Amino acid sequence: MTATFVRYLPILLLAAAWEAITRVGLVPTSALPPLDQVARAWYGLAAGGDLWTNGVSSITRGAEGLALAVVFGSLIGLLMAWYKPVHVVANPIVQFFYPMPKSALIPVMVLWLGFGDASKVATIFVGCMLPITLSAYNGARGTDEVLIWSARAMGASRFRVLWEVVLPSALPELLSGIRTGLALTFVLLVASELIVARSGFGYMIGWLGDGGAYDSMFAVVLTVAFLGFVADRLYLMLMGRVLAWRE
Repeated sequence: MTATFVRYLPILLLAAAWEAITRVGLVPTSALPPLDQVARAWYGLAAGGDLWTNGVSSITRGAEGLALAVVFGSLIGLLMAWYKPVHVVANPIVQFFYPMPKSALIPVMVLWLGFGDASKVATIFVGCMLPITLSAYNGARGTDEVLIWSARAMGASRFRVLWEVVLPSALPELLSGIRTGLALTFVLLVASELIVARSGFGYMIGWLGDGGAYDSMFAVVLTVAFLGFVADRLYLMLMGRVLAWRE
């Protein structure tokens, strides 16, 4: 319990500093509402149902986009490392688009797919797939060649070596790439909904800010931050279980 308290003490100190700054008037409440006002605004949004309905829309879009990115990113990365023709075709494309700001995908996807959910899911999918692909590729390329040679010498097929030797070896780095994709999911989700959406957390942040309801706007921002934090902690627990065999 003490270790947990110490670990998250900076967050508590940040909240205390926020409250102190607003109470002594260093920052106008219109720019940074006190936390008690934000809490009351959050309760109002939750009681009215707006927070839940928009939250479901956002989480659904994010989960769909990330799931597609994990499946295709992992597959492409492993195949790039294991099959030279795939590497020759896919690697230049991945390397070219990886440095591109992922938010630049938003207007392109809207142009191609419209203003519905498909453009948001596609933005998250493409933006998160790139780091996952590179993580899977680098992890697979780092597989100990002795293990590969031993498996082949025992008669294992190339596919079996890929599945039973290369994939487990690449798993730690692949899971780290998925964690990066998880964080990017929240960034791209809110950014895309803020620009083009009729529902979701990003949409709420936009219309609440435009309407001057800054306490409610901060309530939604903190909700997104909290969900991202919880998702990351849960994912770290999952990583620990999946990689327990390394201990």
